Amino acid sequence: MRTTLRTARLRLAEPLRISRGVMDARDAVWLSVEHGGVRGFGEAVASAYYGLDAGAIRRLMCHAAVGLGRFATPESALEAVREEALLPRDTPPAVTAAVEAALLDLVGKRAGLPVHRLLEGGGSGGGTAAPAADTARTIGITSPVRAALTARCLADAGFTVLKVKGGSPDPADDIERVRAVRQAAPHARLLLDPNGAWTPARARKLLPRFAELGVEAVEQPTLPGDPEGLARLAETSPLPVIADEDAAGLDDARRLAGRVQGVNVKLAKCGGVHAALRIADALAGSGTGLMLGCLTASSLGIAPAVHLADRARWTDLDGHLLLAHDPWTGIGGEDGTVRAPAAPGLGVRATAPRAQGDPAP
Repeated sequence: MRTTLRTARLRLAEPLRISRGVMDARDAVWLSVEHGGVRGFGEAVASAYYGLDAGAIRRLMCHAAVGLGRFATPESALEAVREEALLPRDTPPAVTAAVEAALLDLVGKRAGLPVHRLLEGGGSGGGTAAPAADTARTIGITSPVRAALTARCLADAGFTVLKVKGGSPDPADDIERVRAVRQAAPHARLLLDPNGAWTPARARKLLPRFAELGVEAVEQPTLPGDPEGLARLAETSPLPVIADEDAAGLDDARRLAGRVQGVNVKLAKCGGVHAALRIADALAGSGTGLMLGCLTASSLGIAPAVHLADRARWTDLDGHLLLAHDPWTGIGGEDGTVRAPAAPGLGVRATAPRAQGDPAP
């Protein structure tokens, strides 16, 4: 198998402010794996929160390319990923997810099956309908007037789920922003995400206010690092509490199953599609729902999660919609609904010349 790496700069259409800071661009590293004239693609994006820059991602993917060279076929390499036997245990989840995505894309193309059919076991039949879901669309920390205008435009475009970022220094600003969004989009489902900005005491004081405004659920209201405290908050919260930063992987999900109302699974956080499926199995029957989330990324980076969209209670796969220009296409979302393509593999294709890159070893 021949591997190639390319780096691209993904610029946002407008800066996104959350409680931890402001972002206007991300670096993405694209991995191409070729076998028998067929290529599969995966993407990992840089993240200061997860301590990964583009250089580190490229170095780690070069190591992964060496590991891929041990396998005669993409199918055997994908099986090794599924069994957690391809990459070192300390490989960052985002890199593992990108390698797995490229192999899923390649194996799906070789089999003539979209990824969601591969995950079902394939076969010669028609299979189930391609997964599709209403995705949340993020509104960052901004003025109530700007938030209302954005919400109205999104609702007019077809979005039925809006996620409002919280965690302003003055909590009253968050309340007014959510109130403005509710008035501008009265029929939308609202999610709130303070990105861990509140103390437990502040969360207990504020959550009833947001419940009165019709917020459906709150993501990670308190500072990460105290999952027990988050679980205690969830016991009495008037809103469903979804763990995000406190639920990085399978062990965290098992610890919180039945104790919070939701767990936000991001493939770049947990290690890919098969890791996400293990988390879904761990949550099944516990009363804790699955949320599919994402980082800001291109359609290539978001696509693997879209193939799981029918398994989630909440879907927040809008990272590609925040970009000024998405260099990949295929999963939709502009009308508020993301859809797994019926084409083989991930079903995405490039829309522009790719950034400069070089073959990996």
